[in-house]
This record gives sequence, C-alpha cells and structure tokens, in this order.
Amino acid sequence: MDSTMLPECSQHVARALADAGVTGTIREMPDSTRTAVEAAAALGCEVGAIAGSLVFRSGNKPVLILSSGRHRVDTEKLAAHLSWPPLERATPAQVREATGQAIGGVAPVGHPAPLPTVVDTALAEYPEIWAAGGTPRTIFPTTHGELVHLTGGHSLPVADD
Repeated sequence: MDSTMLPECSQHVARALADAGVTGTIREMPDSTRTAVEAAAALGCEVGAIAGSLVFRSGNKPVLILSSGRHRVDTEKLAAHLSWPPLERATPAQVREATGQAIGGVAPVGHPAPLPTVVDTALAEYPEIWAAGGTPRTIFPTTHGELVHLTGGHSLPVADD
C-alpha cells in the first residue's frame, strides 16, 4: 500500500520504518486490530505472534513494553530487573502525549521522541510477528530482532509463561 494512502499517524510510522531500512509495509485492515486477539484473528496467526504495545510510566517517564499477545506483563518483576521505579499503566492521554498515537494502535516507532523500550523475548519464538502501525487498524510484519534494533530496546522476558 502506498504510505500516502494511510492515516496520518501511520504515515509517520511508515517514514520511521523506511528510514530504518525496514522492508515490511504497513497494512490497513478492514476491521480492528486493537487487541492481540483481534489482530491474530484478522491475520490468521497465533495470538503470541502479536507484539502488543503497552505504555507505562516509570517514575515520571513513559516506557514502551512490546509484549507477546499470549501473556500479561509482570510489571513488578520487570521494573526490579531493570532497576526502574515501579511501572504504572499510562492513561490514554499520557499514551497520546508520549507517542502521538491512540491506545490500540501504538507502534514501536514514529513517536515524537524515542521511548525506553523492552521487547519481550517470547516474540523471538515466532519467525514473523506483527506490530501496530499507528492506528487500531494498521499493522506491519517484523521480527523480534528487528524490533530490538528499531527501538534500541532491551530484549527481556516480560512475564512468566
């Protein structure tokens, strides 16, 4: 799809992906991909292959956790492992301020400023994973390694399976 045909938020993400040399293109889906379950159903893949984008606050700073859709983030364990202040879920307004994107469509990149990021090691179990493209109906294919490279993030387990 021509990136100029995408919603504005997704165009920012498409530019960031292109600038980073990512070859996967953003797809606009006919139905919502807001949740990992919706995205997996739309794509016909396992829910674990969906990289859920969760924005938290650690201290007074936003952080992005890219988690496999198959589990919940253990915020206490993760904050302790990174020696970060406790992780608290960001409000919708805080998510939009930090990323320029709405909950359910937060991409790993394309934000006003880079966010400290953790990429779930469970995502490495899938040869292809899917991440949000800036809106609740846009997604793009990627890999665990590519997400770590794109975001400059930490590759860590984020939950006990």
